[in-house]
Amino acid sequence: MALGAGAAALAAVVAVALVPAAVERRLNPRPERPPSPPSARARALHRRLTIVDLHADSLLWGRDLARRSGRGNVDVPRLIEGNVAVEGFTVVTKTPRGLNVSRNDDTTDDITLLAIGGRWPPRTWFSLRERALYQASRLRALADGAGGRFTLLLSRDDLARYLSRRASEGAITAGFLGLEGAHALEGDLGAVDALYDAGFRMIALTHFFDTEWAGSAHGVAKGGLTDRGRALVRRLEERRILLDLAHASPRTIADALAMASRPVVVSHTGVKGTCDNARNLSDAELRGVAATGGVVGIGFWGPAGEGAVCGDDAAAVARAIRHAVSVAGIDHVGLGSDWDGAVMEPFDAAGLVALTDALLAAGFSEPEIEKVMGGNAVRLLGAALP
Repeated sequence: MALGAGAAALAAVVAVALVPAAVERRLNPRPERPPSPPSARARALHRRLTIVDLHADSLLWGRDLARRSGRGNVDVPRLIEGNVAVEGFTVVTKTPRGLNVSRNDDTTDDITLLAIGGRWPPRTWFSLRERALYQASRLRALADGAGGRFTLLLSRDDLARYLSRRASEGAITAGFLGLEGAHALEGDLGAVDALYDAGFRMIALTHFFDTEWAGSAHGVAKGGLTDRGRALVRRLEERRILLDLAHASPRTIADALAMASRPVVVSHTGVKGTCDNARNLSDAELRGVAATGGVVGIGFWGPAGEGAVCGDDAAAVARAIRHAVSVAGIDHVGLGSDWDGAVMEPFDAAGLVALTDALLAAGFSEPEIEKVMGGNAVRLLGAALP
């Protein structure tokens, strides 16, 4: 009896410990390589680019990002192989059960099981703020232990020093911290300071449900900025934290753009012009972000009902980029892959040259590709970081 109970307890512990890996294998399948290799012109151009991707959820899954993994889309070796200079590591703290792009409330939370199964500290099990701070600590630990191969960017001086170093050293990469949803503030505007001190330099108002700050495109009411949300926008601008409008409702986007005095970003999205669904931006919203001097990060994932690009290959991403550029202008479009975001991607970080090839095939010039693949985001970070 005692032995049986002990075996059952051990089996339960093992099962919970395997949750993050098992869930990620299902939700973040490793993409297959494209059926045909990229052109020689694309490979040569790709090596010269300074590439910035604004959004990856890789910190959520508990992998050792210093080592190449057989699952997911991002780790330091694959970022370096794909010539990614800067990756935006965005922190997820809560997702509703039965997540969808149409209507979610905030009464359930699937991240609790990942936190427990991933053996996160107990303080994170029921605190969204502690989950954010813990994931931030993991990225700092990655930088501390990477032997110079990975740099955490906290300021414009950090960015300038890193880019200078990269010009001579080559095989290094860097990242910055973003927060996917202000619900992690747990209602406390003062928590912005704690998150800033932990390294966060980009914060989204919403994720998949409405909050006391703002309405989500996927929430129930889908309202705009609340009075507290307006105070939050002002506080983010004071601290030089980028305001991210990804997942925000149309009313929230309009309210935020009307009051923004600094460039805003949409870290990962599609455009209704090529993929019309609830999570993608209208032409008016594209123009509004551009008017602030901001950047729209075009995502890579594809299902028509909920995807960024309504396609499953690099050509679909290039079509969305073409539309965004035609509306917002070449200086206001970048990359927002949503790697490791529980979506199907056509390529991982190591295979990003496929997009360079697709942009060439779509008729973009090399200077235009330099801007979209990273130049615009470098300019934005250089202006926005403290």
